[in-house]
Amino acid sequence: MSAGGGREEGAAAAAMLQLLREQPEPQAGESGAQRFALCLSPGEEVKEVEETIEEMLIQLDEFCGMTDVIRSDTSQILDETIPLIKAKVVEMNNIYAKIDKLEAFVKMVGRHVSFLEEQVLQAEGNDSTVSHAIRKLLQSAAIPSFKNKHTPSAQHTYDLPKLYRTEDYFPMNYIGTKYQSH
Repeated sequence: MSAGGGREEGAAAAAMLQLLREQPEPQAGESGAQRFALCLSPGEEVKEVEETIEEMLIQLDEFCGMTDVIRSDTSQILDETIPLIKAKVVEMNNIYAKIDKLEAFVKMVGRHVSFLEEQVLQAEGNDSTVSHAIRKLLQSAAIPSFKNKHTPSAQHTYDLPKLYRTEDYFPMNYIGTKYQSH
């Protein structure tokens, strides 16, 4: 509805009210419609009222159509879209739980790797110190047979600490692995 159309309708409505006020009091048995019909001259005023009423009916029809569209869209949202969104929320919550478990697993593996790295560095330090000391001792001695030979250092045994097993977290038949059983 345009602003100009609203002004025209308002002017037509004001003109109709003015005509009704100018008419004498209704007589017995006379309806408001009959009284209104008497006050209008059969010319332009009737046409204006009919056009205004027609425009209002068209606008009312458009408004009813728009409310029907809104009602059907709302029904579709309530019946179809919201259940889909709820299903996706449940699915995403499961994914978030898996991500949380993977983060905890990565942290655990990181701690174990750091622990093993410390032990490797300590073992390398111990090995190089012992072999260096033995080599110096043998070279300083006047025994020529030991000067050119590589001396094997004393064998140290290493007991691997109890850590995690990857197979406990990712079984061999886990989907997506190359060992997946078909």
